Amino acid sequence: MDGIVQNMFTFIVILEIIIGWIGNGFIALVNCIHWYKRRKISALNQILTALAFSRIYLLLTVFTVIAVSTLYTHVLVTRRVVKLINFHLLFSNHFSMWLAACLGLYYFLKIAHFPNSIFVYLKMRINQVVSGTLLMSLGLLFLNILLINSYIDTKMDDYREHLLYDFTSNNTASFYRVILVINNCIFTSIPFTLSQSTFLLLIFSLWRHYKKMQQHAQRCRDVLADAHIRVLQTMVTYVLLCAIFFLSLSMQILRSELLKNILYVRFCEIVAAVFPSGHSCVLICRDTNLRGTFLSVLSWLKQRFTSWIPNINCRSSCIF
Repeated sequence: MDGIVQNMFTFIVILEIIIGWIGNGFIALVNCIHWYKRRKISALNQILTALAFSRIYLLLTVFTVIAVSTLYTHVLVTRRVVKLINFHLLFSNHFSMWLAACLGLYYFLKIAHFPNSIFVYLKMRINQVVSGTLLMSLGLLFLNILLINSYIDTKMDDYREHLLYDFTSNNTASFYRVILVINNCIFTSIPFTLSQSTFLLLIFSLWRHYKKMQQHAQRCRDVLADAHIRVLQTMVTYVLLCAIFFLSLSMQILRSELLKNILYVRFCEIVAAVFPSGHSCVLICRDTNLRGTFLSVLSWLKQRFTSWIPNINCRSSCIF
């Protein structure tokens, strides 16, 4: 029974990964085509494109780890392999989280209104603020990799340069739990907190602006209110998905014994994969250009499919 549930969980994770590849690949492809045609790209589309590529990289890394852990359950890995696996996971997850936080920061500075000199100064330099935030995160990435590599070197000496690539071992579960604590509780929590803060401030700003707009004409108020609601829905969805992602990572560090249960690990992976895969679908639905291009592609595929079926029926009738 456990084997059936495990296979089902693995199938769900892989399905989420495929959806994430399609969604993020579509966003990257559309923005790159527009960039090639227009010879320029906006700051927002730069963030969206970089975020899409980082999530494709993250999902590819997770898929590789799942495939290896499924096909080779009791294999011993060396110090170099452990460092390589953790580097790709840390690197891809870092940019996925920080680019998503920069996207929220961009929306906040672009839309929010506060009568504060510091906020006005940052708002006038929105591109520099976002770029500076991303550059600052590189220092945290370097520190994160340095701390985890130091921990790996210390522990691998105790394990005689080899570690079982399977969470059923007490040493392996404890080993990876410490890595998860360092990465999640210290470094992943920073972009998560930044996202929550910008969201709450944007909520407050939109609420104040809506109160002011009640004094103006109804038509103007409705148009602006609809625009604000669309942005607000996107931000709410992002924060909820980000909270689910952070919660799934936190669930894996509760106790080392839980990591020895493969069903529990697969369940956490299912919950975590919702964020990089589901958020890309939300971005496609909420962005006018992406949604229009996606609907055009669906319409073209529908036409091709409908024209393909009569040809098959015609060939079948000719055969018989």
